[in-house]
Amino acid sequence: MANKIGQGLPPVLPGEGPAPGLKQDTGKARLFKESLEREIQRQKGVKLSAHAEKRLQQQKIALTPRDLSNIEQALRLAAAKGSRDSLILYGDLALVASVANRTVVTAIGGERMKEHVFTNIDSAVILSK
Repeated sequence: MANKIGQGLPPVLPGEGPAPGLKQDTGKARLFKESLEREIQRQKGVKLSAHAEKRLQQQKIALTPRDLSNIEQALRLAAAKGSRDSLILYGDLALVASVANRTVVTAIGGERMKEHVFTNIDSAVILSK
């Protein structure tokens, strides 16, 4: 018979905190929650390359599930027009995405967008935030 995950661990009831013997680390728990939410959104359609994630973190830009949904919609619009690589202008954020892979490959925000040239794109989608 296969082992079940969590078998043998005491249950944790709401308001009790972590299971006995486990430390609660709110910083790590928050990071895990954010990573889990990003992964759930990725499975729904839009992915962020490691480079794009790094750029977003460097610029202290956090995409909400709603933002990711809007970006996914932009990718669908670009795909419907036959685009391969698209520039998505979303509020004060510029994203270059591979439409076929549904992957944001780079992100540029705020002041860094001024006087910037985007190459290797065949379309642009402009969204209001």
